[in-house]
This record gives sequence, structure tokens and C-alpha cells, in this order.
Amino acid sequence: MSGHSKWATTHRQKAIVDAKRGAIFTKLGNQIAIAARGGTDPALNSSLAMAIEKAKAANMPSANIQRAIDRVADKSAAALEEIAYEGYGPGGVGVIIETATDNRNRTLPEVKTALVKNGGRIADAGSVMFQFTRKGVITIEGSGEDLLLRVLDAGAEDAVEEDGEIIVYTELKDLASVRNKLVEQGLKVKDAELRYIANTPIEIADMETAQKLMKMIDALDDLDDVVNVHTNADITAE
Repeated sequence: MSGHSKWATTHRQKAIVDAKRGAIFTKLGNQIAIAARGGTDPALNSSLAMAIEKAKAANMPSANIQRAIDRVADKSAAALEEIAYEGYGPGGVGVIIETATDNRNRTLPEVKTALVKNGGRIADAGSVMFQFTRKGVITIEGSGEDLLLRVLDAGAEDAVEEDGEIIVYTELKDLASVRNKLVEQGLKVKDAELRYIANTPIEIADMETAQKLMKMIDALDDLDDVVNVHTNADITAE
């Protein structure tokens, strides 16, 4: 009986892992399909190149990547649109939820439910967005002042060292060019994407509020249509 129980537990765990991997691939596929609108050749479309790079880093199969690109030419495929929803979370934290969806009538109720069930609420368009600035963010493997200087010489706006990595910030329009220059230098670029960066972070020092906020972010991340979740929370180490 114990052997059967162990098999059943392993089987359930595998099913959970497979489901999570499938959800990640769905999100990445949507990002690739949207980026491919600007051209299906990654050599000529830097947004597509970055989306493919991100998918490969997540071990997404090449066949899945190609299917996502092919959606651009598939007239029978439902059209994807990018929608950013705004909301508030526990502690009055501002939240921006980026989605890629083929059915906004499904996505908005799901986002609302994830917010409300976890102490948040949806907000009117523009009421949260002004608290953030859209920037390019590149993560590089490595550390040290020499690397920081090389990054800044490549045209970065700012760069900080965190946990053995360099986080690079660029102007919106400069993300692709700075990334390409860093790659040409032989640097290990782990990620490159556009993000909403908080203008004035809100410090969260209360453990209960921080836990509620993380639970809300996890609930939003679990939605297939959600691509990214951004907040202006600054959760203290304590």
C-alpha cells in the first residue's frame, strides 16, 4: 500500500509541475505571438528575439516557439491583445497587471476576482499608472565595478548590483540596443524586458501585509492571461 501511495503522490506532484510548466509556456507563447506582429524574423525584430530568448531560458520546446510565431499568419487564430489593468493591493500598494488575451471578457473578471479575494481591488484607468515609469530592465550574470562601468558605457541609464547579478535600467527606446551591445561584449544576459518601475516605492514593514500582498501577486501570476505583475511595494528584509 505504501508503494501505491508513493506512486500516487509522485504522480500528483508530476501533474502539478506539468500544469505549471504548461501555464508558463502559454504565457511565453502569447508574448512571442504579440512580438511577432512586428516581423517574424528575430534577426530583424529585437522584441521577438528577446521573447524567444526568454522562452528558451524556460526550456520551452522549439516547436512551441515556432507555433507561437506562426499564429501571426493564422487567420483562424483568435487575435491577441495586450491590456494593462490597474489596481490596489493590501497596504494601499499600487498594482499594474499586464495581460495578453484573446478574450477580454474572460480576463477582466479573472483579474478582479484574484484582486478582491486577496484584499485588493481594481482601479480606474490612469489612477495607478502615473505612479510608475516604463523602463527597460536587463539582468546580467556577474558583479564588480568593472562590469558596472562596461554596462554604463553601453548606454544604460543606471545599473545596480544585486545578489551576484547586475540589474541594468534603460530608457524605453534603448532596451534592444543596450541589450545587443552587452551581448556583443560577450556578457551573459539572463533577461531583458520592459517593466513598470515605481517612481516612489511604498515601504511595507508589516509581516501580515507583506504576506497578503505576496498571496495576491501569486494569485494574479497563476492566471494564464497575466504576463507580468508590477507593484510599488518595497518589502523590507525585516
